[in-house]
Amino acid sequence: MKKLQYPFVILAISSLLFYCKTNKQVQSSQNTTTSSATTAQEEVIDFSKSPFVSPEASLGKMKVEEGFEVKLVAAEPLISTPVAMLFDDKARMWVVEMMGYMPDTTGAGEDIPNGKIVILEDKNKDGVYDTRKVFLDSLILPRAICLIDGGILVAEPTNLWFYQINNDKPVNKELVDDKYAVGGNVEHQPNGLLRALDNWIYNSKSDKRYRKIDGKWVVEHTHFRGQWGITQDNYGRLYYNNNSQNLLGDYFSPGFGAMNKNQRGVAGYNEKSVANNKVYPIRPTPGVNRGYMKNVLNDSLKLNEFTAAAGPVIYRGDLFGKEFEWNAFTPEPSANLIKRNILNENGYVTKGEQAYKGKEFLASTDERFRPVNLYNAPDGSMFVLDMYRGIIQHKTYLTPYLAGQIGKRGLTQPLASGRIYKIVPKNKKTEMVTLSDNPEQLVKLLSHSNGWVRDKAQQKLIDTKSTQIIPSLRSAVQQKENTLFALHALWTLEGLGALQTDEVLGLLNQPAWPLRMEALTAIPSVISQDNYQKFSTAFDQLLSKKDTLAAPYVAYLAPWIKKYDQKAATSLLTRIAVTYPQNRYVADAVISNLQDDEEVFQKELTASLKGADFTVSKQLQKAIANAKSAAANRNPEILKKQFPKGEALFTSICQTCHGIDGNGVKSLGPPLNQSEWVTGNREKLISIVLFGLTGPVKVNGHVYEAPEISGDMPGIGYDKEMPSEDIAQLLSYIRKSWRNNADNVGTEEVVKMRQKLSGRQKAFTEAELNGI
Repeated sequence: MKKLQYPFVILAISSLLFYCKTNKQVQSSQNTTTSSATTAQEEVIDFSKSPFVSPEASLGKMKVEEGFEVKLVAAEPLISTPVAMLFDDKARMWVVEMMGYMPDTTGAGEDIPNGKIVILEDKNKDGVYDTRKVFLDSLILPRAICLIDGGILVAEPTNLWFYQINNDKPVNKELVDDKYAVGGNVEHQPNGLLRALDNWIYNSKSDKRYRKIDGKWVVEHTHFRGQWGITQDNYGRLYYNNNSQNLLGDYFSPGFGAMNKNQRGVAGYNEKSVANNKVYPIRPTPGVNRGYMKNVLNDSLKLNEFTAAAGPVIYRGDLFGKEFEWNAFTPEPSANLIKRNILNENGYVTKGEQAYKGKEFLASTDERFRPVNLYNAPDGSMFVLDMYRGIIQHKTYLTPYLAGQIGKRGLTQPLASGRIYKIVPKNKKTEMVTLSDNPEQLVKLLSHSNGWVRDKAQQKLIDTKSTQIIPSLRSAVQQKENTLFALHALWTLEGLGALQTDEVLGLLNQPAWPLRMEALTAIPSVISQDNYQKFSTAFDQLLSKKDTLAAPYVAYLAPWIKKYDQKAATSLLTRIAVTYPQNRYVADAVISNLQDDEEVFQKELTASLKGADFTVSKQLQKAIANAKSAAANRNPEILKKQFPKGEALFTSICQTCHGIDGNGVKSLGPPLNQSEWVTGNREKLISIVLFGLTGPVKVNGHVYEAPEISGDMPGIGYDKEMPSEDIAQLLSYIRKSWRNNADNVGTEEVVKMRQKLSGRQKAFTEAELNGI
């Protein structure tokens, strides 16, 4: 028993007594911090304390990559608890303030309507924002915004609202989706509202996308992606992460491949763009939720790997230099740092590596520095949202260990702080680009070297319905000097409803893959009864040319052929599968079209492919097995009525990692469906749900461990206010869900185990549970 308590003793002593000497002290001026190469006198830092410091002092605690500097652009009292933001065409910042997040370790007061959407402006153009205007107030935990069509989308769980904007005031409130964020806790609810290259709005922690078509909001199903934050590259492919993953992303355009519920993952989506999750804090970080666990912290009490990865950004500015093109940055607020990753493309596969070993692009010794979101900016810089607070872990999973750490260093107060910084190359002049109202000038900006400017020009042309510049856009699509110019012109035409069949077909013949890729992505917008045969012929030509890059896209587009000619669509899919039988990306693209028709297609395919030892055949068989398993599942509506509190808890806490179908989620959690841990010994199951489980864990003969799943499942028993009756309902609900058919768990059983395990401070291991 003493051995088990050893980490707690070490951490308790270390967090109070640990001192660190740094060889260099970062000097600060009023609004700027210098790079990590700056030499200064030696500094002694007492890491047992985490005092609230001024923005200028916090800047002085940062170390940033050589040749860069961090500049303060806004701070309290002008801004408080920023979690998301956007720039408008005047380079003003629209910022989401989540002031109600975790007022203390119990989360008391989270339901107080004190959240705001504010507009910050730099009136004197000195680089520091100096005026604040409240656009919306009295919001409960707002989390995302999107400027569009003369208005703004605002995510305030559970709803997604649209407000028209009149003189910087909200008018004509419209409900877009009353189920935008149903279930989940604050850490696990949809967010992002990224207005992407293809003119759709995508989210993290969500499988929905939104668009306004003919004056009406349309909601479509897409891939479930990420946890907090979402970004895109120059070709509109999406990137995101979850709390323990550096960077995840899509190899293909975002609107494809989410049609078959019998697929549990489509190759090329939710891929590990950067698999290395190592982090290098420059201060001890004992204040993380699982800091007591082996290997979470190193011998210097510094976090080893991501545990709270937040809103990433693909840098698309024109300020940092060529070596920063195709770079991804990911903030880690629990380790007070920002990670830099370098991405590379090989065909449609985009993979990356960390830029440095043993250091970070930016790191701070200020424990309250909490970077939660990163953004490209109108001046080519990178903006950083810093919540600047002590508590960032939500109460749902807050361990007694972390609550103790928060108490030791007084991290609860103050709450009404927040900073926004921008990172720029040293001694480089920056200038915010503002957008003209002149449509022809906006067309020219579609060729700008800064991705933010190109995006905003495209969006403004669409929002203002600038149809008079359609001829200029058509010329831009045809020009060959600037590929990105052509792509943005293409999608601007699409957004204006003016994209033509011949323009898309012409791009399909271009040698540059990005042009063909965007043309393929745009086909659903233009295909019709009148032209589908032209596209069918074009697909045949791409396959005849052995265009491997285009092959998955052709498969994804089969449903749009099927709408007009089912036989032609089936023939197309068969041809693709036979041509690329061992290509996993092609196989999954083909199967994405075949919901509940997998067995029929498999029989047709067998006539052309002899044997079952092909990737496409194996993937088909998995989908068939999934369909049969789902058909045998219990009716969820009946269980919801029987265990309403249990279903609500599952939706808000468990579904995120284990899936709505109970079959587990890649990189997060193992299956609950037909798991012996769920249907077996009730005391073991109660213990896991109360205090969590540390992997590895064997489920149905397969050993699950990181990175296949998260290394640790948090418990909910630390929350003393969680009713035992609700926990009992949750356990009964999952023991009878899907294909499980175990008996109920009684409230008295939960009460008994809570009493028995009272005082427990850490998650169980499989070995411990097997001793129960």
